[in-house]
Amino acid sequence: MKNKTGALICCVFMLLGITNTWAQSYDAALEHWTRVLDRFVDGEGRIDFDGVRGERADLDEYLAFVIANAPENRPDLFPEPAAVIAYHVNTYNALAMYGVIEEEISNGFNSFFKRARFFKFHKVVIGGKTTSLYNYENDVIRPLGEERVHFALNCMVRDCPRLPREPFRAERLEAQLDAAAHEFFSREKHLRIDNDKKTLWVSEILDFYTKDFVPSGKPRDLVGYVNRYLQDKVPQDYRVRFIPYDWTLNSQ
Repeated sequence: MKNKTGALICCVFMLLGITNTWAQSYDAALEHWTRVLDRFVDGEGRIDFDGVRGERADLDEYLAFVIANAPENRPDLFPEPAAVIAYHVNTYNALAMYGVIEEEISNGFNSFFKRARFFKFHKVVIGGKTTSLYNYENDVIRPLGEERVHFALNCMVRDCPRLPREPFRAERLEAQLDAAAHEFFSREKHLRIDNDKKTLWVSEILDFYTKDFVPSGKPRDLVGYVNRYLQDKVPQDYRVRFIPYDWTLNSQ
């Protein structure tokens, strides 16, 4: 497969010049991301990648802002923690969507090699710094200490949380993250309870990031965390098992 990293970085810096007149305003950039979500994401969170590919101006405009501006180098644009978290969730999701299009991903990441290539070795530029989606999530987003971002970050595959048709916003972030967590655990593909075998089956997301959800890092303690979002509580003595993750591309 062709290496497009150089072309990607070159392209986005060219785009940066196009949007220089409004690059100081995140609200202006966010309007472009809003249009992408409204036009190309359906109610189930599935993405029309062909549609985005054919009309990618709004996605390019949002990412042009991201190239130059991030909370780390423009703290004046993101004065509160909620604004920082909302920016990073929106940006991760937009970069993942862009990466699928740029790398011409057609099926998904159903092998370790494909996942490593996309998340670790595919380069992105955020606030003037080059990184990867893997490092962005683990070095920037997770240290913010808000575990509910795992119900909002979307890597464009079927077992990710549903991608909303609107962006995350600082003034609504608490309600949006809480709703995302409740919705996540309401879906059978993310949570199943086997009362006969006294087993709680949960998404592998909670296996990937157990320490973010429970300080002990022990899977058995996830029962208490999951119960925060359930009306019918799971008994504390239930075993925890993880539902295998579907890395197939979440296309319409």
